[in-house]
Amino acid sequence: MRIGIVLFTSDRGITPAEAARAAEARGFHTFYVPEHTHIPVRRDAPHPGTGNEALPDDRYMRTLDPWVALAGAAAVTERIELATAVALPVEHDPITLAKTVASLDHLSGGRVTLGCGFGWNTDELSDHGVPPGKRRTVLREYVEAMRALWSQEEAAYDGDFVKFGPSWAWPKPVRGDVPVLVGAGGTENTFAWIARSADGWITTPRDENIVDSVARLREAWAARGRTGEPRVVALDGKPDPEKLAAWAGGGVTDVVYGLPDRSVDEVHGYLDRLVVKMETMLPGSLGVVPA
Repeated sequence: MRIGIVLFTSDRGITPAEAARAAEARGFHTFYVPEHTHIPVRRDAPHPGTGNEALPDDRYMRTLDPWVALAGAAAVTERIELATAVALPVEHDPITLAKTVASLDHLSGGRVTLGCGFGWNTDELSDHGVPPGKRRTVLREYVEAMRALWSQEEAAYDGDFVKFGPSWAWPKPVRGDVPVLVGAGGTENTFAWIARSADGWITTPRDENIVDSVARLREAWAARGRTGEPRVVALDGKPDPEKLAAWAGGGVTDVVYGLPDRSVDEVHGYLDRLVVKMETMLPGSLGVVPA
């Protein structure tokens, strides 16, 4: 399994560039950042974790723009994958976002992965003109439209929420496409959506029985006629050798651990301790062990 790091970015503590550079130096595979454009003060949408309008962390309202954050990270790294966990594409113009993602992929040498969310905060989506009841359909059209712009010399799209005629758009992604993952609860609807329109799944902190869920995702994947295996990114809290072994045997391809938005020295210390744990539990999973 590949081991990644997610920094819930904010305007405090370590910068995304420094965090990504430190993660790469220690052999981590992927550096993830999240997205919220804003948080409406008055909301009808409950947070999935708290069950009401309370937020579990004030970083929700302090989140940095993910593409600016990853561009800074790209400039000071060479190998680490640059990803979102998760971005909210439907809060952008799809043509412009396709250009932004493709440009970052081009400039980073093909290191970008787009982790998408449907958006639990429907009040936030509404401020962007997205009908909450259609958010999955809107995201599907955005992904299809962006992939057309990334892959076709003359791209066009005609959907209910995205429409444009034959158009030129460069740069193209280095690999011809950008992998798309979906971060959402492990339901049958989510797995059907992934099997149709994405390349893999990012779990949520509320998902349990991950191995059983991966099996159901693989069933949906096969039923859709997809070849190969879906990528599965599991968010983890505290490393546990038995759990990691079960995940590795059950089809989890990536495990991700969260960084604190604290000082450089504190984050470096956290990463060093995590490296020791991971090399003990999964020898060889990281490329570099600090002296």
